[in-house]
Amino acid sequence: MGRISILSAALLLLAVSCSASSYRRPPRRSTLHVSRRDQSATSAQQVHISMVGEDKMRVSWISDDQTSAVVNYGTSKDDLHLSATGSSSSYKYLLYTSGYIYDVVLGPLQPNSLYYYACGSDSTHIFSFKTAPPHLPLKFAVVGDLGQTEWTNSTLQHIAASNYDVLLLPGDLSYADTLQPLWDSFGRLVEPLASQRPWMVTQGNHELEKIPVMHSRPFTSYNARWHMPFEESGSDSNLYYSFDVAGSVHVVMLGSYTDFDPSSAQYKWLEADLGKVDRRRVKWVVVNVHAPWYNSNTAHQGEAESVEMRKHMEELIFKGRVDVVFAGHVHAYERFTRVYNGEGNECGPAHIVIGDGGNREGLASK
Repeated sequence: MGRISILSAALLLLAVSCSASSYRRPPRRSTLHVSRRDQSATSAQQVHISMVGEDKMRVSWISDDQTSAVVNYGTSKDDLHLSATGSSSSYKYLLYTSGYIYDVVLGPLQPNSLYYYACGSDSTHIFSFKTAPPHLPLKFAVVGDLGQTEWTNSTLQHIAASNYDVLLLPGDLSYADTLQPLWDSFGRLVEPLASQRPWMVTQGNHELEKIPVMHSRPFTSYNARWHMPFEESGSDSNLYYSFDVAGSVHVVMLGSYTDFDPSSAQYKWLEADLGKVDRRRVKWVVVNVHAPWYNSNTAHQGEAESVEMRKHMEELIFKGRVDVVFAGHVHAYERFTRVYNGEGNECGPAHIVIGDGGNREGLASK
């Protein structure tokens, strides 16, 4: 089987000599507020990219004033001779109105290649990204419950030094929690990394942002800002989707906070998606979900998003021969052996909780 490398962007590096009972978790750190750069109102900010199929890349960004939804790009910084056009939108949340949000898909692109690009009418700021390799080996960075604190900044520095190919984030991105300017701050914080490598994300409970009577529609900000390739995988929702990378890795991103029972669209989609995976070609199947199905910490025990989702979907995961399941939600790092139906099983997936990315709530203490 080909090799994939996993960088678990954990904050805790526990020496072998320390026991779990004697380890003192570091305290939480303050929230960062990243201000807008001193630039024109049409300049691109909060730039991030995501994969669209194996040979295309979505570029997303925001500007204060409207500009053209165009990206000029090429393999030379001095010759952006290729061009792609997309769309722009905005959203309202209570008294907040977002900037203009742009969505442009580039491609087809060559694998394992460096591209330079400029967003909108701003040709002075040139970004760059590298496409994933066409085959294994492949390196993922995986981080959950990232937030935007001083610990987050430390996590991002470790990720930046890892030379990863694709980042997976199983939910809880900005911890804006209805305070919309924090979504803007988060976008600026992650831009140096998220503009250079694809960030593939799914939602967590902190993306819901529902307020009874005042704002009843969930995931308004998340769906507007982080458009993932759900359409290309046959999904009808941005909350769950799948994609292939490096020719032989199939990645599934599930939604803990949308319906998942056997009559739901997500269940039927997952059943069909895993049923189409050709394991003669696909060497690894990786699943990401926010609420962990296995968790020995006290935090978040017994929640329906964990217990009920596992009850309904674990058999699909098992029959689909999934290799590993990453989850967040619990602010700790924990790895289980291969497991199915609550028991060790060599044919089941390994479950890994990676919810210690640096958010403002701090680490799980029990």
